[in-house]
Amino acid sequence: MQDFHLGRDEHNESKGKRILDPGSEVILRWNKVFLCSCLVSLSIDPLFFYIPSVLEHEGGCSCMLSDWSLGILVTCLRSVTDVFYMLHIAIKFRTAYISPSSRVLGRGELVMDQDRIARRYLKSDFCVDLVATLPLPQIVVWFVCPANRIPADDYTINALVLIVFLQYIPRLYLVFPLSFQIIKTTGVVTRTVWAGAAYNLLLYMLASHVLGASWYLLSFERHATCWKSTCRHDNDNPMMCSLDYLNCESLDNDARRTWANGTKVFEICDPNNLTGFKYGIFGDAVAKSVFSFSFLKKCCYCLWWGLQNLSSYGQTLSTSTYIGETSFAILVAILGLVLFSHLIGNMQTYLQSITARLEEWRIRRRDTESWMRHRHLPHHLQERVRKFLQYKWLATHGVDEESIMFNLPKDLRRDIQRHLCLDLVRRPRDFCGEELLAWTLLSKSTVNLPSSTRTVRALTEVEAFALRAEDLKFVANQFRRLHSKKLQHTFRFYSYHWRTWAACFIQAAWRRAKKRRMQWNLSMSESSYRHDDDGGHEIEQHDDSNSLNVTILASRFAKNTRRGILKTKDVEMIRLQKPEEPDFSTDPDHD
Repeated sequence: MQDFHLGRDEHNESKGKRILDPGSEVILRWNKVFLCSCLVSLSIDPLFFYIPSVLEHEGGCSCMLSDWSLGILVTCLRSVTDVFYMLHIAIKFRTAYISPSSRVLGRGELVMDQDRIARRYLKSDFCVDLVATLPLPQIVVWFVCPANRIPADDYTINALVLIVFLQYIPRLYLVFPLSFQIIKTTGVVTRTVWAGAAYNLLLYMLASHVLGASWYLLSFERHATCWKSTCRHDNDNPMMCSLDYLNCESLDNDARRTWANGTKVFEICDPNNLTGFKYGIFGDAVAKSVFSFSFLKKCCYCLWWGLQNLSSYGQTLSTSTYIGETSFAILVAILGLVLFSHLIGNMQTYLQSITARLEEWRIRRRDTESWMRHRHLPHHLQERVRKFLQYKWLATHGVDEESIMFNLPKDLRRDIQRHLCLDLVRRPRDFCGEELLAWTLLSKSTVNLPSSTRTVRALTEVEAFALRAEDLKFVANQFRRLHSKKLQHTFRFYSYHWRTWAACFIQAAWRRAKKRRMQWNLSMSESSYRHDDDGGHEIEQHDDSNSLNVTILASRFAKNTRRGILKTKDVEMIRLQKPEEPDFSTDPDHD
C-alpha cells in the first residue's frame, strides 16, 4: 500500500504535529458528524417560512401576524447548527491536502504546511463555507424586525426570506462534496444496507419538507396579494381601506373595526368564491385555513402536501395562469421526477444487495436438489447434503469467507485467523492427524503425504480447526527449533501415532515372549515325562503314587500348552508400520 507521507522537511515537522491527515479516522468521523448536522440544518431553515400566520377573527374578519415565538425558537436551533459550520471551517484550516503534482504513484505527497493549507483553502471553498455559516437570519429576527415593526404581509417578501433562500443554496451544496469525501474514504456513506436505505429515504423526506414549506409561504403570499389588491380597489366601503388594517396590530383600532364591518375584501378573497381571486394550487391552503393552524399541524400538513406531489410528479396540481404558480408547478414536476427516480433506484440497489445473496443461495440449493434426484441418491445421503447446506447457511449466510480472507494482506489475515482460531486451539479437547506434523519436521520429507491412523466422524455439530500441510511446512521452515532433538522426542511422546505404534509393538513383543515361554515350558514338561518313563525302575515302590500324579499333571499341562500355541498361531498380529524416525543429523542444538 502506498499510504505514506513523502517529502516532509524539518521546517514543517513542528507544524505537522498540529495538521490532520484527510484520510485519518478523526476526519472520517468528523465528516459523518458534520453531514448529520448539515441535514439537521437543512431541515431547520425551512421552518422560517412558517413564521407568517393568519389570525381568524370573529365575523369572518381575519388579519396577518408574525409568530415571533416560533422565529426565536428556530433561530436558537439554527445557532446550534451554525457552531458545526464554524468548527468545520476551523478544521479545514488544519487539514492537509495531497499535492496534485505528486499524484504519480499511489497516494502522493501530503502538504503539511499550515500556510500553504490556508492559502489553498481561502482560494477554493472558504467563501462558500463562510456564506453558509453567517448567522444572517438570527440578525434579522432578533434585531431588524422587532426594531422596524415590519408588517406581516411585507414580511413574506422581505430580506428574511431572501436571506434564508440564498443561504440554503450553499448549505445544500456542502452536502454533495461531503458525501463524496466519505464515499472516497470508506466506499459507502453508511455501513449497513438498511442504514443506506434509510439515508436515501431521509433525503427524499427532506425534499418534501422543503417543498411543503415553500408551498406554505407562496400560498400565504398569494393570500396576502389578494387582500392587498382588493384593499386598494375597495371603493364601495365608506371607510377607505388601509393596508395597516390587514395587520393584527390594528385590531384595537376603532376605524379598523368600522372598516371590517362593511368591507368585501374577505368575501372576494374567499377561495370558494368562483368569481373571486384565482388561487390555483394555493387554494387548498387558503380554503382549509392552514395559516391558522398550530405549528405542528402546519408542518405535518405541508410535509404531506410535498410528499404527495413529489411522488405523483405534480400531476394532480391544477394551476392558474399566474406565471409564478406555473413555474412552481413545473419545479415540483421536475424535482418529483428526479428525486423519486433517484430514491427508487437507490432503494432498489440497497434492497437487492440484501436479497441477492439469499436468491443465489436458493438457486444453488434448488440445483443441488435437482442434481440429487437426477443421480438417484439414497434418501440418507440426500438428508446429509441438506443438513450440510443448512448448517453452512447458518454459519456463513452465503458469504465466501475464503475469498474474503484471500484478498486481505498476509499480516491482517494472520491476525484475523489468530482471533478466530486461537481460543479453539487452546481448549482441554481431542485432536487427530499429528502424523502430518511429524512429516513436516522431517528434513527430507517426501512429496507423498502420510496416511492418517484414525478415521474421524462427527456425530453432532462440532467446531473444528484445520491446518493444511503447506501451512505446517511453512512454520517448520521458519522456526528451526522445531527440528531440535528434545522437541521431536516430546512430539513422539505425545503423538497418538507413535503411542499407538508403541503399544502395538509392546503387545506384539509380549506375545512373542509369552509364546517362547510356553514353548520352553512344553519342552521341559515333555523331557520330564520321558525321563520318568525311562527311569521308572529306579523309583521306589512307595513313590509310585506321586509319580503317577506328576505324570497326569504334566500331560494336562502339555495338552493345554499345545492348545495355547495353536490359538496363538491363529491370532493375526497387528501389523502397524513404524513412523519415520526424526533426522537428528541437522539438529540445530548441535550447531
